Amino acid sequence: MTADNKLERLREIVAELESVAVAFSGGVDSTFLLKVCHDALGDRCLAVTVTSELYPAFEFDDAKRLADEMGVELLTVETSQLDIENFRENPPNRCYYCKKELFGTLLELARERGLKHVVDGANADDTHDFRPGARAASELGVRSPLKEAGLAKDDIRRYSREMGLSTWDKPSFACLASRFPYGTTITADSLDMVAQAEQALRKLGFRQIRVRHHGTVARIELPPEDIARALDLKTRQTILEKVRAAGYRYVTLDLQGYRTGSMNEVL
Repeated sequence: MTADNKLERLREIVAELESVAVAFSGGVDSTFLLKVCHDALGDRCLAVTVTSELYPAFEFDDAKRLADEMGVELLTVETSQLDIENFRENPPNRCYYCKKELFGTLLELARERGLKHVVDGANADDTHDFRPGARAASELGVRSPLKEAGLAKDDIRRYSREMGLSTWDKPSFACLASRFPYGTTITADSLDMVAQAEQALRKLGFRQIRVRHHGTVARIELPPEDIARALDLKTRQTILEKVRAAGYRYVTLDLQGYRTGSMNEVL
């Protein structure tokens, strides 16, 4: 199926849904999905954004701005995944427990608003990684129109650019829990350490960042093309100071570079 056929199939799927609540993070995938849903369904499309300790404030600010630009009603749901013991203890299926509660909340909200479906921004590439959250979505009947239409990340970025969406080249972002090795208990303090360290790197001009949390050690992942700049003497010293200020004792740079789901390599 060509990319054009995939886009047409996506529009058909959305039209068949009739009314939706879109789980909206402000990222590349959910922004594209929200745009297509709003174009097709108008006020029968609602955006729902979750705020929690797992997402830095700039993510919510982006989501609010994007919804405003598209003229879509945005509802905010406040959650605390750290209240879920099975999530907090960080087993390999951690995301299942998070999504089970989150999607359950969204489904209840959708019913209250008279909307027939909850949809998320999972895409065709997500089938190639370990995604226990997808099982929770499937069990609850949450739909993933991008994945159903066969749209991969490159397709979504291409169409986002053609539609004039500012997110077309936005770096990928995953919740901060993805920075922790499985079995490491996730706490509010450790999440704050990660958030502070990554924000410091953003302020230095790095766009795609992961600070993996290994106790007192921060393992920084950057795209390979950014590694040389990070190793510049002055930049390296600044990174060391800023990441230590976030609470880490040791600061390392992963020479393999940034890759999605690196914590899954042990599975």
